[in-house]
Amino acid sequence: MCGVLDKKSLEKGKKIYFASDVHLGAPSIKDGRKHEKIFVDWLDSIKTDVAELYLLGDIFDFWFEYKHVVPRGYSRFLGKICEFTDSGIPVHFFTGNHDVWVFDYLPKETGMIVHHQPLKTKLNGKRFYLAHGDGLGPYDKNYNFLKKIFTNKILQWMFARLHPNFGVGFARKWSKQSRLKNENSDEAKFLGEEKEWLMLHARDILEKEHFDYFVFGHRHIALNTKFKENSHFIYLGDWVNHRSYGVWDGKKFELKFLS
Repeated sequence: MCGVLDKKSLEKGKKIYFASDVHLGAPSIKDGRKHEKIFVDWLDSIKTDVAELYLLGDIFDFWFEYKHVVPRGYSRFLGKICEFTDSGIPVHFFTGNHDVWVFDYLPKETGMIVHHQPLKTKLNGKRFYLAHGDGLGPYDKNYNFLKKIFTNKILQWMFARLHPNFGVGFARKWSKQSRLKNENSDEAKFLGEEKEWLMLHARDILEKEHFDYFVFGHRHIALNTKFKENSHFIYLGDWVNHRSYGVWDGKKFELKFLS
């Protein structure tokens, strides 16, 4: 099921920004504080012309909200997000496969609008389909299975019973092993339009309704290409290797890289 939003036109000089796969706190990143500061400095650099900010998943490398405990760290990032939302800038946070366990802390404490499903929205007259990208359609079979486990309420309750020292430690170890495996696999590269499951998913959607832009994270690939019937397909890349982000000025979508 998808959420639906219908937005008004952009104000003159304003832009909408998109980013994904920052993986704050990832154990494979040598200097986590520097990594967080680079992303926060970018957020600070866009605050004068940002109309809305869309964070399309895996912003955290791991996130689980215990009833009275949240993961340690991320104070610079969370503080900057509060600065955005306190000033009236909408910030949309999409849960990804690494930060699927977002419940009520982030929306209540930071004011972010949390999306657990893909979002259909109209931005300055153009239709956008926005999602992290994990587990969409029948193509990503491995993660479809894992997602059923991660979103199972009983298993979430059981995980919450674990002491955070063990639960967070276990998650970080699994994350590190998974990243090393994925970075060395063939799937870390662009597979071509007939094998990219998110492109296949987008093609299925276009058979039912038109979207001008499909924007995804998840794949850690930076790509902005024309796709099918006057549509564009965007992979936002990541902030681990590319430091890439998307910008929509009301007329065109650009994929940019932090220099």
